[in-house]
Amino acid sequence: MSKVLVLNSGSSSVKYRLYDGEHVLDRGIVERIGEPGGGPGDHAAAIRQILAGLDLTRLAAVGHRVVHGGRRFTAPTLVDDAVLAAIADLIPLAPLHNPANLTGIAVAREALPAVPQVAVFDTAFHHTLPDSTATYAIDQEVAQRYGIRRYGFHGTSHAYVSRRTADLLGRPYAEVNTISLHLGNGASACAVAGGRSVATSMGMSPLEGLVMGTRSGDLDPAIVFHLRREGGLGVDEIDDLLNHRSGLLGLTGVNDMREVLARRAAGDQAATLAFDVYCRRITSYVGAYYALLGRVDAVAFTAGVGEHAAPVRAAALAGLGRLGITVDPQRNAGSGDRLISPDDAEVAVYVIGTDEEREIAREARAVAEAAG
Repeated sequence: MSKVLVLNSGSSSVKYRLYDGEHVLDRGIVERIGEPGGGPGDHAAAIRQILAGLDLTRLAAVGHRVVHGGRRFTAPTLVDDAVLAAIADLIPLAPLHNPANLTGIAVAREALPAVPQVAVFDTAFHHTLPDSTATYAIDQEVAQRYGIRRYGFHGTSHAYVSRRTADLLGRPYAEVNTISLHLGNGASACAVAGGRSVATSMGMSPLEGLVMGTRSGDLDPAIVFHLRREGGLGVDEIDDLLNHRSGLLGLTGVNDMREVLARRAAGDQAATLAFDVYCRRITSYVGAYYALLGRVDAVAFTAGVGEHAAPVRAAALAGLGRLGITVDPQRNAGSGDRLISPDDAEVAVYVIGTDEEREIAREARAVAEAAG
């Protein structure tokens, strides 16, 4: 058996890929789940629809993306009833994603009872964070009671990109220090030292860190109290504001960086400010992670904005020449996986297309093979 199916169940969509080794046999996405006039009525129906349309003979494993593994799951895990229950217990830490992830696992287990199901956790790559990075400076009894710590996200993307970076450098993964920048509608930075995540910008939730499409990223916690006391906003209203009505959307009215760039080019002041805020936040993280790592071999941009927005890459790294980080304008304007720094730059800068599904497939296959 050589095939691996990957199911990535999001809050309103399911992406899938079917691999035979490293070769993609089939791929697709079912969107607008549960929306009026849209796709299937729920995630279970969407996944049954996907399974019905695939040739699943010789299937070695099904790999499932699970957003939050808490402190319990630090590696890809073969699913059984106890694992399912533990993922359900973590729903309060990822209320939009873990339920959909669970549905994907449950439906696949029912439809393919003889096939190993493997949960691959977004947070697992970051289990190597040192305590000094993962610990928030609040009362530790309270923190332990409610599971408050830095977990980090986009782990499969940062793992894939940092490993791919080492390959492009022609050096062993264990010897390379990389700053990985996953810039999509959600965005995070990660400092990877020899294949180990040692710092990442997202925290207990995906809200912390970089400016995103609709999320604020870093802000003074007192803003929450101020909105409650002075604005009379409820907890759910503040949650909605910071997660769904902030970031680029809050600054410009649109959450698509392509539109922001177009408006900026036309002289729109709000778009120009949003661009500057977005890029300055990235710059500050790159500088901080450089200091933390001590030696940086490469900076890697990935995901929708990271791969396609040349002005963002240039502005985010502008002024870092003293650290050996520079961008060649001609290379930056190209396309595909490539080096965008000058040949003589001290730090290599790459654009790398992320492939979370491929990473999940590899990890799921390894777990299934180890389980016999």
